[in-house]
Amino acid sequence: MSRNILVTGGAGYIGSHACKSLARQGYVPVTYDNLSTGWADAVKFGPLERGDLLDRTRLDEVFAKYQPLAVMHFGALSDVGQSMREPGLYWHNNACGSLNLIEAMVDAGCLNMVFSSTCATYGEQDGVTLHEECEQRPINAYGASKKAIEEMLSNFGESHGLKSVVFRYFNVAGADPETEIGEFHRPETHLIPLILDAVMGRRDALTIYGTDYDTPDGTCIRDYVHVVDLIDAHLKGLARLLAGQGSRVFNLGTGKGFSVREVVTEAARVTGRDVPHVTGARRPGDCTRLVSGSTRANAELGWSPEHSTMGQMIGDAWKWHLSGDYRK
Repeated sequence: MSRNILVTGGAGYIGSHACKSLARQGYVPVTYDNLSTGWADAVKFGPLERGDLLDRTRLDEVFAKYQPLAVMHFGALSDVGQSMREPGLYWHNNACGSLNLIEAMVDAGCLNMVFSSTCATYGEQDGVTLHEECEQRPINAYGASKKAIEEMLSNFGESHGLKSVVFRYFNVAGADPETEIGEFHRPETHLIPLILDAVMGRRDALTIYGTDYDTPDGTCIRDYVHVVDLIDAHLKGLARLLAGQGSRVFNLGTGKGFSVREVVTEAARVTGRDVPHVTGARRPGDCTRLVSGSTRANAELGWSPEHSTMGQMIGDAWKWHLSGDYRK
C-alpha cells in the first residue's frame, strides 16, 4: 500500500517541516512546488516534483506516478500586504490553483486533504477570542482566498466524498530544533526573522508598523505557534482522515497573544542583544488582535502546543539564524 503523501509547498517554511515529520513517521513526503517562494535545498526528506498548481497536466502526472494516500496542502501566496495591492494574484494562485488541485485529487481517487488555512479568514473582530464557529469575514484577499478554498472543500465533500481537515492557524514561528531546516523568505515579511535579521545586522532596523492600535502598548497582538507544534497537529489531522473519520475544522493557537513590542523585548532577552527598531505607519490589512480561544484541537485530536512559549520559538529560530544553513 502506498505510503506517499503529496505535500504542496513542501519546499517552503511550514511544508519542509511537515516533510521531515512525515518521513519520521514512515511516510514518503512527495513535495510538489514551483519554487517561486520555496527552496529546493529544503527538500531533504523525499522526492521533489517541480510543478505549478495551475498546471493540471503536471498535477495529473504526479498523482499517477505516486498515487498518494492524502494531500497536505501548504502551497499558497501568503503576504497580506501584497494581497491588498494585488488581489487578482491571490485569487488566481491560491483559489484557482487549489480548485485545480482538488479536481485532480478527485479524478485520481485521492480523497483526503489536510489544508493549511488561516485565522485571517476571521478578519477584524477586536475583543473576540476566536473559535471555529466565529463568523468568517476576511478583510484582505489572502484571507478571502483561503475562505473560498474551505468552501470548495465543503462542496467537494458533499458531491464527491472528499474528506478534509482544515487548520486555521495563527502566527507560525520557530524552526527545527535540529537546525536542518528553518524559516527564510525573500523578501522576509515575518516578525521574528525580521527581528533576528536586525539583531545580526542583516538589515539596519526592524520597522514596527503602527503604534496607535487599541492595545496596552499600541502595537498589534498576535497568537504565535511553534512550527513543530503546528506540524504535530497536521500529523494528527492526517491520522484522523486515514482512520476514516469525517471532515473537521480546527483553530491552532495557544490562546495567548503577544504584542509586537513584547516579542521585541523577548528577542532581546533570548539573544542577549539589542534589537534596532524604528516605528512606521500601520499597514493596510493588519488586524489589531488575533488570538485563538479554541480547545477543539486538544479535545478531539489530543493536540497541545508544548513548544509554543515565546522564548523557545525565538530560541529555535535564533539557532537556525546562527547556523551555517541559514541562507543569506
